[in-house]
Amino acid sequence: MSHGGSLAHAIEKRLMMIELYTWSTPNGRKASIMLEEVGLPYEVFPINIQKGDQFAPEFLKISPNNRIPAIIDRETGLSIFESGAILMYLAKKTGQFWPAEGEAHWRTIEWLMWQKGGFGPMLGQAHHFLKYNPGKAPYAEERYGTETRRLYGVLERRLQEVEYLAGDYSIADIATWPWASRFEWQQIDLAEFPNVKRWYLAIANRPAVRKGYCVPNAGDEIPMP
Repeated sequence: MSHGGSLAHAIEKRLMMIELYTWSTPNGRKASIMLEEVGLPYEVFPINIQKGDQFAPEFLKISPNNRIPAIIDRETGLSIFESGAILMYLAKKTGQFWPAEGEAHWRTIEWLMWQKGGFGPMLGQAHHFLKYNPGKAPYAEERYGTETRRLYGVLERRLQEVEYLAGDYSIADIATWPWASRFEWQQIDLAEFPNVKRWYLAIANRPAVRKGYCVPNAGDEIPMP
């Protein structure tokens, strides 16, 4: 955030500021990447989920499901939880990355819902069993490993047809990409999915994505295939 300009401009930016409650997870990174993409000023409040910050009563008032991310819009006083809802809210607020009508509007919604209903939850289970608990539940490892590869296949076929999930770069890509960034945790070789790899690298090289990925851990680096 710039410190230059008039007092009135500084006050205006303060009133427009978004409060971002987040951590360095795929869902958390969706919100910070989106905020960087749309150019809204924001202030970060880290919620350390490893220490149980998400269960604090103060955070519960913002996020009833005790999950990050969540935001408060200081301009309106409105708080929003759930990463998909946050992306939609910020897209509507700024008029960016979500076409207002037509086929692209609905393609964006359907691929956003695909991520929220499948690509995120199933890959999250793959992280749990393949990354953090290997060898403890062979059935679960096979189940979620197989489903992860199937979902990457769905993504590959879609990206063979279009450059981005809804045609142009949109909140559907912003929602999906952070989960793909943990391909190593999922035991996925992106070389086996060339269209996914092309899409992944194109997004990884966006300046806003590179900045947003590092929130709130400034030293994080984007995994490269």
